[in-house]
Order: sequence, then C-alpha cells, then structure tokens
Amino acid sequence: MDVRQLRYFVSIVDYGSLGKAAEKLFVAQPSLSQQMARLEEDLGVSLLLRSNHGVTPTSAGDALYRHARLVLRQMEQLKQEVTKGAGAESGTVAVGLPTTMSSVLAVPLFERIQAAYPGIRLQLFESMSGYLNELLANGRLDLAILFRGADSPGISALPVLNETLYVLGEPGGDVSARSKTCPLSKLAGVRLVAPGVSNGLRLLMERAFSRENVDLNIIADVDSLPTMIAIAYSGKACTILPASAVAQWDTSRLPRMRRIIEPTIDRPASICWPNGLPVHAATLAVRQTMVDIIAEQVAKGVWQGVTLQGDIGAGG
Repeated sequence: MDVRQLRYFVSIVDYGSLGKAAEKLFVAQPSLSQQMARLEEDLGVSLLLRSNHGVTPTSAGDALYRHARLVLRQMEQLKQEVTKGAGAESGTVAVGLPTTMSSVLAVPLFERIQAAYPGIRLQLFESMSGYLNELLANGRLDLAILFRGADSPGISALPVLNETLYVLGEPGGDVSARSKTCPLSKLAGVRLVAPGVSNGLRLLMERAFSRENVDLNIIADVDSLPTMIAIAYSGKACTILPASAVAQWDTSRLPRMRRIIEPTIDRPASICWPNGLPVHAATLAVRQTMVDIIAEQVAKGVWQGVTLQGDIGAGG
C-alpha cells in the first residue's frame, strides 16, 4: 500500500465511479482497477462494491477511506510546512456551511481569504447540517458550522451564535397582517413545509411544538431551501426558517416573515473541527476569519435574529 493507491482509492469513493475517477486522475481505467485489486490483495479485504449504479465502499472501505483522507491531508500539510514554513498560512482548507447560512457567509469568506491569505485554497461545501457532520467526521472537512453548542466525541466546537426562527408566509387566523411576530400557539394546525425528518431544523421544530402541545401540521417534506421559500411566497403553505436563509434574497420575492414568540425557537451554532489532529495555521486563519465575518455581518444588520455567543458576543 502506497500514497498513490490511497489517492486513487479516495478519488473513486468521492466520485462513486471508476470511470469518473480515472478521468479526473488522468489514469486509464484498467490501470486504476489493477491498482485497486492490488490494494485489496495487500490488505486481504474487499474495499469496493461494484454495481450498475456505481461504486461504493464496503465497511472495510469506509474505515480505509477515513484514514486515507487524514493521511493525504497530512501529506499535503507536510509539503506546505517544508516548503513555506511551519507557520505559513497556506494550503487547502475545506469548509462546510449549512444551506441556510451559506448566502450570508460564503462570498464574504471567499473574498476575505483571497485578499488576506492568497496562499490558502478554500474548498467550500454547502449542504444540510446532518451531511456536513458526516463529512467532518470522515475527515473531508477541516471546519464546518454545525447546529450544536458544545464539544462532542471527536469534534471540538467554538460556539458563535444563537439563531431565532421565523415563520414565513401567512398563517391566517387572527395573526395580524402587520404583525412582526407570531406566537407559537397561532401555528397550531397551520399548513407547513419543512425539511425531511433527519434534518436538524425539522427536529428542532418537532421538539418545540411538542413541548408546547401545539399541533404541528407538516404537509410536505422539502429538502430544498428555494422551494420552501417559493411555496411560502405562493401562499399555499408556510415554512419556518432563520433570517439568514433569506438574507440575500430579493425582498420583492419574499413572503412576510414573523419572529416566532411565546416561546421563541432558537438554535445554537458553532464552528467545529476534528480534534484528533493538530489544527494548522491555515485552518486557524480561516476559522478566525469566519468569526470576524459573523460578528461584522451581525453588527451591520445583514444577519438578523442572531445573538452572538462567548468572546464573539463580548467583542473579543
């Protein structure tokens, strides 16, 4: 087993296809297959399951994938430190942003890193929070914003903010058309669209409604932020989201937003990273830049319905 084989294996898993991996690696597919056969022979286990739908890792392949990602990341960092110095802010930093926050953070983060740290190559991933957690655990991300307020096994967390949730659309009933708030009790039985049952936002909604004995009426599972907003705008149903989800949207195409009260529904968010390896200079620089941008966006009013946490909230 050598580094080249690990790189090939990681690419195959990432692309889910021998053909696509061979194309990206500029390697003939038969040669790539031979390398994987040798790797499986050396380890004495099957690593890949091949089907008409592509290639997926076995349980042994999953374990190898996690370790291989870390090895390749360390090899890249080793090269950077040898050629540019141990404290140099350079190299690749992979960052995961939840879909609801991406519109507020992604472009400012890209612009700031390009200007301040030209040696850093950002990889930005936008997805639902559950998938980001999986990518972070598998070593595919160096940093991610996750909806949690404390450390967990294998993951360190820097609490940065609490987000308040809003109802988008017209709940009807006796909710005033001009009101900027909506008591949770007024959402009893209101037609709602929400992300699927495994989504963190959905779980938060279910717990809040259950705790207050309010009837939660979700008529469709929609794992698409633009679609949820469009449905709320159409008046066919409402949805529940943080203000960051619509921060960059054309206000003429947005449904009315009301902050949910009595009680408010808040969710904590933290910048997270794997704690099993040293955090390198480039990752530290990106992490601090994220903290700075979050504080600036809140101070400028771009990001509403947010309470900053810890040193960030204190201005430190």
